[in-house]
Amino acid sequence: MVDRDGYRPNVGIVLCNDSNQVFWGKRVHEHAWQFPQGGIQKGETPVQAMYRELDEETGLEPSHVKIIGRTKGWLRYEVPRQFVRRETRDFYKGQKQIWFLLRLIGRDSDVSLRKSEQPEFDAWRWHDYWIPLDSVIEFKRGVYRNALTELSHHLRIKVPETYRLS
Repeated sequence: MVDRDGYRPNVGIVLCNDSNQVFWGKRVHEHAWQFPQGGIQKGETPVQAMYRELDEETGLEPSHVKIIGRTKGWLRYEVPRQFVRRETRDFYKGQKQIWFLLRLIGRDSDVSLRKSEQPEFDAWRWHDYWIPLDSVIEFKRGVYRNALTELSHHLRIKVPETYRLS
């Protein structure tokens, strides 16, 4: 499902523990780390999509987490043409995302990357909230910066200079 402007509706998930560290997942068979995220299916609300993606990618259920906040609006990024399937290049630009900030109220052992038939991640770890932006694929860096910055006030943590836009 792509909107009339060429963006696919999507959710992003910043899952934090009691120390305000964030869940950082390693993509299957890649050296790329990222937050859980995924598309919103037809008829789903962003909250429903977030819980579905959370379950599919981390094995966590609604009882394992508490929603702390979400972005006020959509954050967009464009996908470089070389990453877009040839048959969709004329109308697909990228993704628009609602980001959720969640607190893990379950245990680390509740995370199950193999719960899904097609796992997204093959490893995970806790990382400082302010992940280094150079570890994020270049075309998603702005969205990560904006999401983490907007959501940080819920945790009462200061935005570092490296995250401030010049």
